[in-house]
Amino acid sequence: MPMNDPLGDLLTRIRNAQMRNKSKVTSPTSKLRENVLEVLKNEGYIRGYAVVEKDGRSEIEIELKYFDGEPVIREIERVSKPGRRVYTSVKNMPRINNGLGVTIVSTPKGVMADHEARDANVGGEILCTVF
Repeated sequence: MPMNDPLGDLLTRIRNAQMRNKSKVTSPTSKLRENVLEVLKNEGYIRGYAVVEKDGRSEIEIELKYFDGEPVIREIERVSKPGRRVYTSVKNMPRINNGLGVTIVSTPKGVMADHEARDANVGGEILCTVF
């Protein structure tokens, strides 16, 4: 069955696994997913991820992060969807919970967190928000 929103699927898998207190979750691999996971890892929201071969196809295995038994990711939401893309300039880039959260943005210079995009002075498509 074809998937319309691969990034939305990844975020939902992470959200569902954390509700069940799972330590790891797997997802099909793609460059966009790997780039978003790299930002989540650099910002400290997940422990890490690895691309593994399983039954002749590659999958991403994500290690989730918990603190005092609670998931580090409290909220993770898809902003720009296939039916409605959301773009922003560097001046209008939103701050999540006064800078405590992160907006993940796809820019011409790659996928990066909002504070990196402000430093690089580039805008782009808002992929998701994490708090």
